[in-house]
Amino acid sequence: MTENGSCCTPEGSSGVDVRAGEVTTTYRVTGMTCGHCEGAVRSEISEIAGVSSVQAAADTGVVTVTSKAPLDDEAVRAAVDEAGYELAGRA
Repeated sequence: MTENGSCCTPEGSSGVDVRAGEVTTTYRVTGMTCGHCEGAVRSEISEIAGVSSVQAAADTGVVTVTSKAPLDDEAVRAAVDEAGYELAGRA
């Protein structure tokens, strides 16, 4: 188990956690500075087919996406770009 109690996300993992038929992926997004930024990123990523929830934190630049299946990173990159920010990769 990892420090946070999860057996599914060891250090150095790809930023993907699969549980109960859902996939949770964490990304790093640069340029977010406030709640408005978080909302713009959440809104655009939420439009990707299969996405069930999006959490964004401007203070850390971490965006956590839960979906029914693994997402295409290029689709996420395009959504983040549309919001006006840059996808730095998986966290």
